[in-house]
Amino acid sequence: MADRLTQLQNAIDQLAVQFYSAMHYLDTHHDFVPLDTEAKVSDPQVTVDDPAVFEATKLELARDIMVKTRQIDLLIASLPGAGVSEQAQLARVRKLEQDLVDAEKERQRWLARRNELLDKCDSVILQLAQRKNEIETGSNAG
Repeated sequence: MADRLTQLQNAIDQLAVQFYSAMHYLDTHHDFVPLDTEAKVSDPQVTVDDPAVFEATKLELARDIMVKTRQIDLLIASLPGAGVSEQAQLARVRKLEQDLVDAEKERQRWLARRNELLDKCDSVILQLAQRKNEIETGSNAG
């Protein structure tokens, strides 16, 4: 799953597509309503929908935009810095930095311990190899 900022960016991109799609639908499916005394015009590129279908589609498009807007609001509200003062955010960053320093010290301690154990293992292996060699050379001499 993507992080919240990526989800927010995706939701904003989707909202922009919804706005464009809604405007395109309205532009290509509306009926021409004359103003005052002007004559009704037409456009061969416009496919006029039945008024009931047009209204239902407008409501659906508006509802989809509202749902996406609420989703964006929830994502914004869930961001870690939302509703937190700048001082509180800075204090949190300082604590996280200190936690990182402490974790690095702990990692270094474990690396040193690992190296100690590796050295001991190497020493034991060398001692075993030397004794084996002494045993083999001692049995060959006799």
